[in-house]
Amino acid sequence: MTRVVPALRCGLVAAALWMWAAARASAAFPCSHLALSFSNLRTFADPSVQKVGGVRKKTVSFSSMPSEKKVSSAADCLAFMQGGCELKKIRPNSRVYCRFYTLDTDLSCLRWEPSKKDSERARLDVSSIREVRTGKSTETFLHNGPLSEHLAEEAAFSIIHGDEYQSLDLVALSADVANIWVTGLRYLLAHPSIIGGAGGGCGVVAGGPGEGGGWVVEGTLGSKMRSEWLAAEFALVDEDGYGIVSEDVAVTTVCKLCPGIKEAKVRLRFKEIQRSKEKLTSHVTREEFQEAFCELCTRPDVYFLLVQLSQDRECLDPQDLRLFLETEQGLSLATTEGCWELLKRYEPSAQGRERGLLGLDGFARYLQSPECQLLDPEHLGVCQDMNLPLSHYYISTSYRSYLLDDQVHGRADLGGLIKALQSGCRCLELGVTDGPEGEPLLGVDYGPDVSRHHHHHHHHVPVTIRSALEVVNKYGFLTSQYPLLLYLCHRCSPGQQRTMAHHLKKVFGSRLYTPDAHHVSLGGRATTLPSPEQLKGRILLVGKKLPPEEEGSDGEVSEEDEEIGGGGPLAGRRMTIPGEEELGVVLVVPPPSQPRKLSLHRELSDLVAIARISSRSFYTQRGSYKQTQQQSPPSSPSSPGSPVSQELPYWTMCSLGEGEAGRLTSESPEDLVVFTKRTLTRVRPSSVRLDSSNPNPQGYWKGGVQLVALNQQTPGAMLDLHRGRFTQNGGSGYVLRPAVMRDEVSYFSAHTHGCVPGVPPQTLRIKVISAHNLPKPQGSGAKGEVIDPYVVLELHGVPADCAEQRTRTAAQNQDEPMFDETFEFQCDREIRCLSSWIPGYDTSHQSVHI
Repeated sequence: MTRVVPALRCGLVAAALWMWAAARASAAFPCSHLALSFSNLRTFADPSVQKVGGVRKKTVSFSSMPSEKKVSSAADCLAFMQGGCELKKIRPNSRVYCRFYTLDTDLSCLRWEPSKKDSERARLDVSSIREVRTGKSTETFLHNGPLSEHLAEEAAFSIIHGDEYQSLDLVALSADVANIWVTGLRYLLAHPSIIGGAGGGCGVVAGGPGEGGGWVVEGTLGSKMRSEWLAAEFALVDEDGYGIVSEDVAVTTVCKLCPGIKEAKVRLRFKEIQRSKEKLTSHVTREEFQEAFCELCTRPDVYFLLVQLSQDRECLDPQDLRLFLETEQGLSLATTEGCWELLKRYEPSAQGRERGLLGLDGFARYLQSPECQLLDPEHLGVCQDMNLPLSHYYISTSYRSYLLDDQVHGRADLGGLIKALQSGCRCLELGVTDGPEGEPLLGVDYGPDVSRHHHHHHHHVPVTIRSALEVVNKYGFLTSQYPLLLYLCHRCSPGQQRTMAHHLKKVFGSRLYTPDAHHVSLGGRATTLPSPEQLKGRILLVGKKLPPEEEGSDGEVSEEDEEIGGGGPLAGRRMTIPGEEELGVVLVVPPPSQPRKLSLHRELSDLVAIARISSRSFYTQRGSYKQTQQQSPPSSPSSPGSPVSQELPYWTMCSLGEGEAGRLTSESPEDLVVFTKRTLTRVRPSSVRLDSSNPNPQGYWKGGVQLVALNQQTPGAMLDLHRGRFTQNGGSGYVLRPAVMRDEVSYFSAHTHGCVPGVPPQTLRIKVISAHNLPKPQGSGAKGEVIDPYVVLELHGVPADCAEQRTRTAAQNQDEPMFDETFEFQCDREIRCLSSWIPGYDTSHQSVHI
């Protein structure tokens, strides 16, 4: 399961796999913490150590998380601490001692064993605690060098105690266990009246591990709000007012109040409660309803964060929320009035809304809302400068999306065109062949080398080009108003070309852009492309074009094969498909055989706004550019960004095969970037990809290629990278390229191994916290299937940025695993894409373009 999100912002966020990021100050870059949903924190005993009859008993566990009951309150934390668990004690002399720590039943002191000290000395009075710090912040951690580097920051905490402010430095087995101890100890510091068994008043009574050691925890303001809200929701479904409802009603109510939770999981919990109480009826009381809800719907991650932000009140007021938005979310423009609106919108309890307080459930709802997603809110709409030439933008491009199945036997279908347009594609390929009765058809003509039965052995209704154009006209501008490029590939007779030209003019009408009929100011240069803003709402045809000096209604143009290599300078070269070298597929570029001639009708040629040219234009212009550089003195106005000395009289698009483009990005990366500053360049998948698989688009984007055509009908990691990039800028299908690829005087190489000139290095810090509501992997059974999820983080970009890291493998059968691990990447902004995914899940990759 992977996620691709564009334009990463610093902040706490939610997405399909619930993700959040929190901004922290960094020397080079405001780093982000990325988290995947929340897991179950369940037992009140450490997973690896239990006490039985006063004797420690070692047990084997594959989980760092408990598995019976969630921590949803301070009382749960204190009960866990009374049960005890193993913690590592760190000493200044770099020694580590494993000790079993417990909290006394009267909450008065901490004890540990084994110890050389007597039992009265191996203790720490809670009343002497001055502060509880998280992380490795004390002198002991900071001066322990290599030892400290191997200790997890999230699992470390320190207890500052005594008049001399001594520190007891501890490391838990996992971050969630450390959070329990920190939360419990901070609660005791905030409520000293309950220490030693004193205190009273209303509250939640929670017994210790044994009988007779009862103590009272004062109900926090947030817990009281939650209790009253659940009681009110229960009363709404308790029609008779007897304080009981049926199991079905209780399950439905819990699922309504906590969207996303599995119904079977809720029903199982109610049955467990009934069995534990030996009930003969399946009715659910209000207390049982609240107990099940708190256990199933409390996310420990959110709870610990809320406690930290609210200073143990378990609810946030507008000032607390504003501080959170400013410091964690990076929203410097947050206002108190805006926080009030958020509180009213997401807080479920009436008491909380009236008092302006955000409780645990309201806070969780906010974190999972669209307002808190990973995508920078600015990119929900068009936010980039759209007045630059088309060549300055990456353009979302589709490749033969009208074909179902594969590239040879696939039949044409209009559904693929609709999906491509709805996903934001702004360059759509249409293959056209001669049809019966003079009506051109949508499809691919592979020429005489491929027998016709390959295409037509399946009986289906052919799709006319007119019906395809009507679909394009209907759906072309629903997702984006910016120009749509129609890439025409046809081998039609002149008569059917004339018919196609008539269809184009009749269906598109004034939307069809032709240079003669719709003049656009080009700033004095005939070959300077117009901007997306200038061409808003227009459809531009890309195809072969007759030279303007050629007279007559028909003419001939050379047609280079849409295959890998294309002959020319690459003839005889052996090359592999980029990214698939391990498959051992070696392709030999055929010699430059006599180019086939295509008869082109003048009426269709005149409708073409952007002429399709072959890769030979790249080599020609590169030679002209180098010759110009040699002839021009250093002070000459001819800048390094001017690659062409002989301009063509019309706009052009260079079409490259996947293999040739891969070779150019490897062997001539600087020349390719210079070439694409003024010339639109398109890369198509190799013809050997008969299964409609996709190449890695990042390899061509970093070379400056604006249009990387992908099979939009083929899901997978490559398509997710594509969608991640084009989700930004309002999903318009146009994304501004980095400045180093646009500026006239700039240098950039796709294979830079050091720092990119003009781009300061940055540090990206990602914290993977947990995943929530993971489905069973594809092909697994309903029961008994073991799930061992882990998260893989991949950074795609220039070679200096490319990296991959992964979390540890979570416990068996955890559909809500906890990871709580932090990773760092060194990268260059604007030229990278982060992909996170969970192996074994086929839903998709989730990638973040940063």
